[in-house]
Amino acid sequence: MSRSATIVIENAYIAPVAGPEIPSGHIVVEGDRIARVGPGAPPAVPDGAERVDATGCLATPGLVNTHHHLYQWATQGMAPEGTLFEWLVTGYRLWAGVDAEVVWGAATAGLAWLAKSGCTTSADHHYVFPAGRGDLLAAEIEAAGRVGLRFHPCRGSMDRGSSQGGLPPDEVVEDLDGILAATEEAIRKYHDPSPGAMVRIAVAPCSPFSVSRELMTASAELARAHGVRLHTHIAETLDEEEHCAAQFGVRPVEYLERLGWLGPDVWLAHAVHLSDGDVRRLGETGTGVAHCPSSNGRLGAGIARVRDLLRAGAPVGLGVDGAASSELTPLAGEMRMAMLLQRARYGPRALTARQALELATLGGARCLGRDAELGSLEPGKLADIALWRLDGFHAAVDDPVVALVYGQTPPLARLLVGGRTVVEDGELRTVPEDAAAEAGVRARRRLLAAG
Repeated sequence: MSRSATIVIENAYIAPVAGPEIPSGHIVVEGDRIARVGPGAPPAVPDGAERVDATGCLATPGLVNTHHHLYQWATQGMAPEGTLFEWLVTGYRLWAGVDAEVVWGAATAGLAWLAKSGCTTSADHHYVFPAGRGDLLAAEIEAAGRVGLRFHPCRGSMDRGSSQGGLPPDEVVEDLDGILAATEEAIRKYHDPSPGAMVRIAVAPCSPFSVSRELMTASAELARAHGVRLHTHIAETLDEEEHCAAQFGVRPVEYLERLGWLGPDVWLAHAVHLSDGDVRRLGETGTGVAHCPSSNGRLGAGIARVRDLLRAGAPVGLGVDGAASSELTPLAGEMRMAMLLQRARYGPRALTARQALELATLGGARCLGRDAELGSLEPGKLADIALWRLDGFHAAVDDPVVALVYGQTPPLARLLVGGRTVVEDGELRTVPEDAAAEAGVRARRRLLAAG
């Protein structure tokens, strides 16, 4: 993965997200940061700079994936007509065999696929930790380093098995003290709070139907003591809403609020079934939402109230969710799916192409607490840049942003992460694509053999 001292991108249509679009302009990258964005040719090109002719290309910020389960790459196609709870019951049995080798292979394939769809930063919510299977977070962090993506692994957990009224079987849950110790150790070993960090840890107990009140409360205290973010699943399905009402006597978002789980350091996966009061509280508290439209559709969960959340002021990003609940959906494709589902619910003006692009970039950066560094093309921000080729079939659409969002994901001319080339001319440059794909196949075979 190479990085030139200076890269000059020229002749691009630039969609900065946080400012006016530039029909033909330049971006100057110095080291890992954007030094200049402007119209026309750059005023001067230093000797030795790498020049990239982006004629026919759209430049956008690199996409930000706010919710994933990379290990699930090994169980794609699972329970294809199942509800969430049916799908999970099928998955728990298989995931009990997860080990570090499975996680590494699945993460390598999953992150390579994300890179090829324009993703430069990804979160991952890993919550299955069978005893004695190695350091699973280390395995996926190593995979992210090889592929070259900025990575936010979320140390997930489950401590409420079926014998305690939870959904997962007892053999895939951990005990509370062990979870807290392992989570604190993950923060100590892997979290990098410095500017430009490639790895940041979040604390992420799984869901109300698999986690005790005590773990939710202790996790929030632990995260805030160490200055890291909080993440969990919430309000994904009506089954979950019924579970919360029966177990806790409240709706899911109210349950989180009682436990101190709303605030600008929290982002929630899904948040599909929200009352007007829920939407208002998420906006008032600055709690983020990872919208996963393809997964929600695949599992028949419903359509999230993204339009209403944005109006309320809540940060909203996009997530592909686990590969076993959205299969090979590219992150760029989630922009289109988000836009279409909002229009299906609210009408054709509910979400524009540019709003969808913002969800996938600056919205996601806000959810991860990285919007000062990521999510828009501005001087001083990290040089996480996607160059999309729109000079082929996509050239039939006059508006480059519409061409990107409305249709099939275009090929990448270049993908930069901190100024380093990860994808060039549609091909990964950090790891061989066939090796990354084979790693995913081996992970699947190993996991199925263990089950």
